[in-house]
Amino acid sequence: MSYKVVIDSCGELLDEWKQDPRFESVALTLSVDGVNIIDDETFDQADFLKRVAECPECPKSACPSPERYMRAFDCEAEHVYAVTLSAELSGSYNSAVLGKNLLQEDHPDRQIHIFNSKSASVGQTLIAMKIQECEEAGLPFEQVIETVDAYIEQQHTFFVLDNLETLRKNGRLSKVKALVASALKIKPVMGSTEEGAICQLDQARGMNKALVKMAQAIVEKTADSGQKTLAISHCNCHERAILLKNALEERMPIKKIVILDTAGVSSMYANDGGVIVAV
Repeated sequence: MSYKVVIDSCGELLDEWKQDPRFESVALTLSVDGVNIIDDETFDQADFLKRVAECPECPKSACPSPERYMRAFDCEAEHVYAVTLSAELSGSYNSAVLGKNLLQEDHPDRQIHIFNSKSASVGQTLIAMKIQECEEAGLPFEQVIETVDAYIEQQHTFFVLDNLETLRKNGRLSKVKALVASALKIKPVMGSTEEGAICQLDQARGMNKALVKMAQAIVEKTADSGQKTLAISHCNCHERAILLKNALEERMPIKKIVILDTAGVSSMYANDGGVIVAV
């Protein structure tokens, strides 16, 4: 059976997917200081981070339109799947559902399923990898959905922020708290809830200590780690991602670790120096 996986651009693509017609990234639009930036292959992370640092307002994102999703779904593949960032964080999931409904008005027999990742960034990447694994194992459409839904329910996402400016700008952290945290070099260790919202798990003084605490949280929350693939995305800090990879390999058995650069939306959430982990 032929298949296609559509991922909104918050999810990072593996290098081999970028030339594979079975995988398509649907771009969100980022807005910084009145300038719209398309989160596609033209995204310039260094320029984006510079614009964010210079702008007093919080950057914003706009999800793809239902019509854009509909075009992505309108293909020859027998099975079509979409993986969107958490419905708690964006309208991308609802837009994809509307795009599916629009296409099925004229093609009711098309097999299309939309997965709410309840995650973001490399959490979406791992879900797309699970879809690929199921399809290449020859599972029928409904069984792929069942298997991937179960995978999403047991997946965990973690991240550490080096820069708290985005949290301050969007009102999630007061100016006073941001200044105190910056002065004391306090770094929050964040994670996702079961519903896909964001919560603070811990905090530490200094980035290295925060990464250690995040590694501990990952070990504690990851059952059967030797059977799992873990993914790390980083925003402009590859060496930090390698240090975390090494720390995790020392603390737990793991089947495979993938390291990717953050794309546009993930760069907006993580900001310069941020690290995201999904497993």
